[in-house]
Amino acid sequence: MNGFVNFFKSLKFPKFARPSVGRIIFWVIALLAAVGFFIFMRGFITCWELTSLDGAPPESCNSSASVLPSLVLNAKGTPIKSAIPTSGVQAPAVQAPAWDGGSRVNIVFFGLRGGQISGEDCPLCTDTIILFSIDPVTKTAGMISIPRDLWVNIPGFGFSRINTAWTDGEASKLPGGGPGLAMKTVSQLMGVPIQYYAQVDFNTFVSFIDTIGGIDLRPYETLRLDPNGLGLSTNPKDKFILTKGGMRHLNGELALAYARCRDQDQCGATGGDLDRSKRQQQVILAIRNKVLNPANFPTLIAQAPTFYNTFGAGVRTNMSLDDGIKLAYLMKDIPFKSIKSVVFGNNDLVSANTVLAGAAASVYKPIPDKLRILRDEIFTTGGPVSPMAQGDPIALMQADNTRLGVINGTYTTNLDQRTANYFHSLGLSVAGTGRAGLYSQTTVYMCSPKLYTFRYLVARAVITTGSQISFNTSQCQAYPGIDVIVILGSDWIPKLPAGF
Repeated sequence: MNGFVNFFKSLKFPKFARPSVGRIIFWVIALLAAVGFFIFMRGFITCWELTSLDGAPPESCNSSASVLPSLVLNAKGTPIKSAIPTSGVQAPAVQAPAWDGGSRVNIVFFGLRGGQISGEDCPLCTDTIILFSIDPVTKTAGMISIPRDLWVNIPGFGFSRINTAWTDGEASKLPGGGPGLAMKTVSQLMGVPIQYYAQVDFNTFVSFIDTIGGIDLRPYETLRLDPNGLGLSTNPKDKFILTKGGMRHLNGELALAYARCRDQDQCGATGGDLDRSKRQQQVILAIRNKVLNPANFPTLIAQAPTFYNTFGAGVRTNMSLDDGIKLAYLMKDIPFKSIKSVVFGNNDLVSANTVLAGAAASVYKPIPDKLRILRDEIFTTGGPVSPMAQGDPIALMQADNTRLGVINGTYTTNLDQRTANYFHSLGLSVAGTGRAGLYSQTTVYMCSPKLYTFRYLVARAVITTGSQISFNTSQCQAYPGIDVIVILGSDWIPKLPAGF
């Protein structure tokens, strides 16, 4: 043991001279250069796309491979898909369809908020939206009122209240302008095509009802109506007390006030926007009853060209006079009991808070399966069809007209494109592909109530557990115009069939 210790004592180690300041600076610079070169090469290789390499570049590379729109915010803080044309561009009008007179026809009625109210902040907001459907074959018709505060995906503009679609379309000079974008928004929400729209200003509405001699309806609550139709007067003498129970006759101004009444302080209404929808449908049905009354119909039809010219300035529509007369004759043959009237109830919506233009706002978010049932009450002849309706899964899925977004959440090259090809072979319509961060499990974001498409994805084992489904609004905002987003996780790789 002592010899081992003596051996180490006999060892002589070289002495190192103290490094100079210049040498220290040299090695510090060399070290920094090496670190910088490493960082540069790592980023260069990570984002390499000049040749085909396995794996997908991360989002930090700003890759342009994705065909889905990039996230650009509009004034409301929601995404827009493309640049807004200059104000000098004139938006083409909505084209009228070539209706054969025998196919089902869908019409959406818009009531603009207008500039009649002092301090109005959104004169082009559509505070009344009612979708009508008429089926000439089954002699049935229906209408559904859409709440103005419904939180929806406005095509090309992201999520906002549905009543702002008209404003966005007018300001952007999009094809069809405000009516075109509003029609497209309602069509996307409800999942049905819309052939016609009509928008009537307040004065024309009042004048038309007075021309036909007023309307008769049965109020279900006592209201204090302002005869000027706005409900803003604080003078009790300006209020008309409309009592419930029994039929009541209303002239044009009172009918407008009845249709607009929603606030308890102003008119005594207790149900807010949802009850106002019921009153608006009451007014429309009362107009229908007055016009189609056998004692009035022949005279009014004979005067239709005069009405068209007289009220044309206050009516904005893509419907021709001939098609309007066709629809009038068609409605005459539809019994009142065959007209379904549907409104959203509190159980069909979820109240939520959000921020619009920097201010707190309350909105309604639709419950997809409830929306489907409400829609099917009007657009099917056999009554409501449940989301799990029987029938050919492919036909039901294709009837959804779903726009799919397929996103690669793995390092596997072109998994999104290969999966899109596979989905196309199944009859699904893929609107775009893209990349995302790493996902271990495939996740599906439902941005629209395309429940038959969802059911089909489950049947094809794209989704296997409930945790893979989400109604995350923020994720949908990144891809406006997409109904269903499928983010592929690593669990999907072995499921993709060979050949794709």
